[in-house]
Amino acid sequence: MGIFSGLFKSRDKPENRTAGSAYAFYMGGTTAGKTVTERSAMQMTAVYSCVRILAEAVAGLPLHLYKYTDGGGKEKALDHPLYRLLHDEPNPEMSSFVFRETLMTHLLLWGNAYAQVIRNGKGEVIALYPLMPNKMSVDRDENGRLYYTYYRGSDEAIKNKDFAVTLQPSDVLHIPGLGFDGLVGYSPIAMAKNAIGMAIACEEYGAKFFANGAAPGGVLEHPGTIKDPQRVRESWQSTFGGSGNANKIAVLEEGMKYTPIGISPEQAQFLETRKFQINEIARIFRVPPHMVGDLEKSSFSNIEQQSLEFVKYTLDPWVVRWEQSIQRALLSQGEKAEYFVKFNLEGLLRGDYQSRMNGYAIGRQNGWMSANDIRELENLDRIPAEEGGDLYLINGNMLPLKNAGAFANTPTDDGKEENPDEEVLEVEEPSTDGDGSGGEDSVSQRYHRRGKLV
Repeated sequence: MGIFSGLFKSRDKPENRTAGSAYAFYMGGTTAGKTVTERSAMQMTAVYSCVRILAEAVAGLPLHLYKYTDGGGKEKALDHPLYRLLHDEPNPEMSSFVFRETLMTHLLLWGNAYAQVIRNGKGEVIALYPLMPNKMSVDRDENGRLYYTYYRGSDEAIKNKDFAVTLQPSDVLHIPGLGFDGLVGYSPIAMAKNAIGMAIACEEYGAKFFANGAAPGGVLEHPGTIKDPQRVRESWQSTFGGSGNANKIAVLEEGMKYTPIGISPEQAQFLETRKFQINEIARIFRVPPHMVGDLEKSSFSNIEQQSLEFVKYTLDPWVVRWEQSIQRALLSQGEKAEYFVKFNLEGLLRGDYQSRMNGYAIGRQNGWMSANDIRELENLDRIPAEEGGDLYLINGNMLPLKNAGAFANTPTDDGKEENPDEEVLEVEEPSTDGDGSGGEDSVSQRYHRRGKLV
């Protein structure tokens, strides 16, 4: 035990960057020459779009607290105080949607999401408040136990000990992103800062290109000597500079000649570079390009499949990360055996109307869905149980293989076994009318196999 205790105490401090690598901000510098931080990256339209798509998707999913039932099923734990916090209102200042959207935005930008857990005297959770990840520090004490330090100062770059607040793990809901130590996640923006910096540089180049008259720079040549070149330059810029002055006709005097020295954006593949960087950022967040406005690779036949892949391979891992972090931090040891948290992804996995109806019909005919099961998925009112809303029906012409031919040799009333191949001709006695003559149906004959009319 002493060896394991020493190993636990000697664990490294949690880090949000790879040791010895360039994947840290260092004041946000990039090889493209543009400063990239979590806040400046959001000014890039592709980053803003990806973060908004994922944050709103997680925030918009129904989130419920369930309780295991005796029959092996589950039911919503409506009487548990945590249900209302997660589903409706985590604190008096924000709704569940805004709370989850804020934390998911932190998770996508900083790689970590934190929320302060407020408990009452019984240890029950009564409120959850978001905390800024850039003001949070995770460390270990001398016994190897984790603790959180939050700095309340307004300046996020300065962590003053006078504003430090120490929080225990039970006081923090921590949702870490991808990381090497399993405790603190890495910032996706820091990891991809060069790609984002290049996208910002391309965007800035395009803006300056139009600001300078939508034409490359050039040289004004004069056959003689110009006494005041600064005045000529400013006069030219004020007259022909800016997108509002594009395509104006220039009148050159005194033998002056304009010679462009730049190359066009098409020759420099400017548009292709910008487009590639947008796809590069979408790749970082694993968002399909069509969801950020790039429909080049999308068509009517594959757009639905791409949306389903977004749910399964992009959204589902984030959802599982949320569910397990909530259960670990907000449920007691005794409650973890009785309760669990679940996001409902069914709404995003639903197909078109015709596909849903065909699926419901198969489930209804094969007995694993009732009318009320289907109506709940379609957000319709339940049919009362006495009217058959909870009945599970099966197709009557299906039976287990072992029971096939079970009635072939069933004994009859006279003790003889029926022979399914025996042909019987039954003739009823003629019935007489008042005059003794047979009626129209006085004699009827029925030719059948035993037990079955032919």
